[in-house]
Amino acid sequence: MERSALVAGASGLVGHRVVDRLLRDPAYTRVVVLARRPLGLEHPQLTTILTDFGELATLGAALAVDDVFCCLGTTLRAAGSKDAFADVDYRMVVDLARATHAAGAQQFIVISAVGASEHALAYYSRVKGRMEAAVRAIGFEAVHIVRPSLLLGERREFRRGEAYAQRFAPLLAKLAAGPLQRYRPVPADEVAEAMLRLALRGERGAHVHHLPLPDDNDAD
Repeated sequence: MERSALVAGASGLVGHRVVDRLLRDPAYTRVVVLARRPLGLEHPQLTTILTDFGELATLGAALAVDDVFCCLGTTLRAAGSKDAFADVDYRMVVDLARATHAAGAQQFIVISAVGASEHALAYYSRVKGRMEAAVRAIGFEAVHIVRPSLLLGERREFRRGEAYAQRFAPLLAKLAAGPLQRYRPVPADEVAEAMLRLALRGERGAHVHHLPLPDDNDAD
């Protein structure tokens, strides 16, 4: 069955890898990208909609797709304040979910973070937990929440903390074995691949996934 997809956060570490995979996957015949600025990418199956994510509800039928891949996200340091961080990682994500659901999207695949919880001590994790709860409540046929740990890969913008962490990633990966495996650093390519695998699996309901995905039932 031919499918259509929408990607938000396509200029980010995981987002542009998701777009690349969607354009190469025969299951998808149309890919819509929401972006603040042109991506410099052309493809006969690709449509780019420029938006500041402030009025997504007004886009209406332009958001009509089967699957939504939400790769929106920032850090407290990059955002500059708690409010600015929550505006991206909560408000923009939830607004996107509501607008695409209203336009007919069937499933929502979103990147969260390991340790996300509405009751977490860390503000970052609490915002992620609130986002997850809000997206679950919207009513999609399927919601897949992917909770990676530290993302590995070359970003367009420099993040000092991540740069230092990536230097120690091989050691962290060795330490994160067994029950701690979900905390190992994760290559962005692996996250993008997992998102597509989950989208094409055909499961209904809300599921939380840690990486790496097992080969059988991924849901926790």
